[in-house]
Amino acid sequence: MRKVMRLNVALASLTAAACVTINVYFPAAAAEKAADQIIDSVTGGGANSAAPRTAPTDAAWNPTLPGLRPVHSAADLRADAPLLLVAAGRVLELLVPTAQAQAQANLDISSPEIRAVTQSMQARFAELEKYFASGVVGLTANGLVEIRDASAAPLAERAIVKRLVAEDNKDRDTLYAEIAKANGHPEWEPDIRKTFARRWIERGAQPGWYYQDASGAWKQR
Repeated sequence: MRKVMRLNVALASLTAAACVTINVYFPAAAAEKAADQIIDSVTGGGANSAAPRTAPTDAAWNPTLPGLRPVHSAADLRADAPLLLVAAGRVLELLVPTAQAQAQANLDISSPEIRAVTQSMQARFAELEKYFASGVVGLTANGLVEIRDASAAPLAERAIVKRLVAEDNKDRDTLYAEIAKANGHPEWEPDIRKTFARRWIERGAQPGWYYQDASGAWKQR
């Protein structure tokens, strides 16, 4: 019976340890999915999108433990030890977030603030698009827009370009902060910004558009 008691204590300690070691990691896959949805909404695109992800299933994990009997003796304990070890592992699976669970998570992008700023960017994109296409503006490495070559715009339109860029950058800053806030983790804002910066280039930019690489040099898609 002492062995039984020690096993019970060990399982209880394992459960307690799992409870206090749970960390909330930035859900990179969910952030990319959210970025793609918003970018498509703003640009009306998706032409550069990757293949759709396969929907997760529940068939890969079965929590049942058939054959586990009540423990009455040391012999019972030895007989059921493998099943008890499996049970302990299942406890950890339930309590500790795994990489697979993180990949299947979704970010909330439905708050009124996020919807409003997305609609604002969508309305402005019709004006900005021609300046992206002509190389007047480009996408930066930190998820913003920058005037790359003002001389490529007619003189009468340069003030308009400057206003559009300032307004769009204000919306972009708001968007990244609001997504982090809506999901209860304001500290995720830099990671969300980084994810959007990459996906604006990979998904949102059309052939011929300019973007900055990590060193700040302008390149063309």
